[in-house]
Amino acid sequence: MRCFTVVGPSQTGKSTLVEKLAALGESSRKVMSPYGLNVTEFEIGKEAWCALDAPGATEALAHAQHALLASDACVLCVSPAPEEAVLAAPYLKVIEASGTPCIIFVNRMDEPRGRLRDVIAALQDYSSHMLILRQVPIREGDRIVGSCDLISERAWRYREGQTSALIEIPDTTLEREKEARAELLEHLSEFDDWLLEELIEDREPASDTIYAISSRLLRENRIIPVLVGAASHSNGILRLMKALRHEAPPVDMLRKRLGAASKIPETGLAAVSFHAYHRQNVGKTVLVRALSGGIKQGAPLGGGGVGSVQDPATGKPLATGTPEPGTIFAAVKSDHLPVPALLTATAAYEAPDWTVPPTPMLERILVPDSERDETKLSGTLAKLAETDRSLKVMQEEGTGAQLICVQGPVHLRDLCKTLADVFHVGVTDRPPSPTYRETVLKPSDVHYRHRKQTGGAGQFADVKLSVHPNERGGGFSFNETVKGGAVPRNFIPAIEAGAREAMEKGPLGFQVIDVGVTLTDGQHHAVDSSEFAFRAAAKMGVRQALSQASAVLMQPVVRVEIHIPSIYSGSLVPIVSTYKGQVLGFDRDEAAKGWDVFRALVPGAVLDELARALRSATQGIGYFSKSFDHFEELYGKEADAVIHAHGTAQAG
Repeated sequence: MRCFTVVGPSQTGKSTLVEKLAALGESSRKVMSPYGLNVTEFEIGKEAWCALDAPGATEALAHAQHALLASDACVLCVSPAPEEAVLAAPYLKVIEASGTPCIIFVNRMDEPRGRLRDVIAALQDYSSHMLILRQVPIREGDRIVGSCDLISERAWRYREGQTSALIEIPDTTLEREKEARAELLEHLSEFDDWLLEELIEDREPASDTIYAISSRLLRENRIIPVLVGAASHSNGILRLMKALRHEAPPVDMLRKRLGAASKIPETGLAAVSFHAYHRQNVGKTVLVRALSGGIKQGAPLGGGGVGSVQDPATGKPLATGTPEPGTIFAAVKSDHLPVPALLTATAAYEAPDWTVPPTPMLERILVPDSERDETKLSGTLAKLAETDRSLKVMQEEGTGAQLICVQGPVHLRDLCKTLADVFHVGVTDRPPSPTYRETVLKPSDVHYRHRKQTGGAGQFADVKLSVHPNERGGGFSFNETVKGGAVPRNFIPAIEAGAREAMEKGPLGFQVIDVGVTLTDGQHHAVDSSEFAFRAAAKMGVRQALSQASAVLMQPVVRVEIHIPSIYSGSLVPIVSTYKGQVLGFDRDEAAKGWDVFRALVPGAVLDELARALRSATQGIGYFSKSFDHFEELYGKEADAVIHAHGTAQAG
């Protein structure tokens, strides 16, 4: 079985394209995972094929990345509008990182919205590979009625519901065809010395030879050919399928590519797991592509025995029992298999770095509808995180509530639906509380005496403390300058512990940071003094000193690295400024042509708004990663609102 992935932005007709390709064969079967990945199997000329139709939303980019891990080649489906080429930038970035041979299919050419050469030029801005046009459209006025192949120099006229008719190249297209063919040969000659020599000698190379060169260059992933058509009318579909059949590499080249990239012996690489989901009453289902023979139920794979080996479309055991190399199968009761992963018989190796999804930008607290589901929710989220690497599961600081990080609102909606439909756990979501702190602005001295008399031994501790602000980022510090044994040395650690406890909640209701405490003097009682008494005295004394030391609210400031296509970089400066951020600068992304990495410092409380503004400004393409940088003072009405809201929440 040969396998290819169809990727591209939403509304470019990917699913229609797969349906039309499958319709060329004798039979087809389709299965859809809860995450939107369609697996379509079909046969053409007694050759088995599988098309992986990845969801087009940028929030689901991880599923496209993982599908590429198991694919011999891919088809990037794009819009015919030049201004929409940027929407394909995330997919070109991933395709190039993966090393997967690619064919670009400019779809919906029945809706001409610009010149084809402008579309290719716009796409070239995001591709390090040479994009080579293989066809030119034949136009009648504003309508595209056919296409001309630049290698064979044959033309076809589209016919609705039928195969295209072979025609002579129209005079109106002939000049453009000659110009485009010359460009094609010139580009191909950059990778082939024989062809370069033929062109220099002004000899016309044979079409079969040019096809062979183009096929070799695609298999070596040195060029990206561009084909055109309109899938909804079946236009250009047969030509695309022929390109996949004759030019896309076989499965053994995938095994060689993955083995070389991961430094795993090619002979030991048995399979690759690329997708997983949970089914009600079934459990975890892992989609695996066999790269060698010998895999069957109970056989060692990934360091454990494989469970039931099923047909992904029917859920029934494979008819052959042992999938042939290239076959995609569903492994059930194989929870030891991670996703995605490269699998040998004895171990599961991490997938290459390029399969790591973009950093999740949206954080939410999930609250179960029923209290009895609280424990179940924790375990369920852990299971889902195993099958969805774009989901991160943590606990909220302070409350311990379930905190999730997702790619965006669509990802969040799908997650909540899976929790309800598969695991019967209903949840509501809310934003997490920003992590505020407080500190003091001036020193304060306090003399505190703890005295308590009970029926037995009493409690006595007398301390003189000095509280002062430390430098930003200095944290908590404790010193003592006691002389003459006023406070016995064995009680000093208890005083420090009490001072630390006082830092857990300051006058404003938040944890206190960057404060130093110095024990200057004190008194003790030979009988009634104890570690407990001095700890209590230090705690209450420090609290009193903090209330006198001009407490101020501290807000978190995070460093963000925003990854965006270069055309959007200019729009980020006003966005960051709107959210009271500080622009640090930007650089070209060395790993992705046409992308920039934009760095800034922003208040932690505005990350949600920043994510929404970023999605809006970049048509959903841009994303950021974040890391804590420092705390800074927050004053005025904004600080008063935070303190009031926190106090209300604590009281409630």
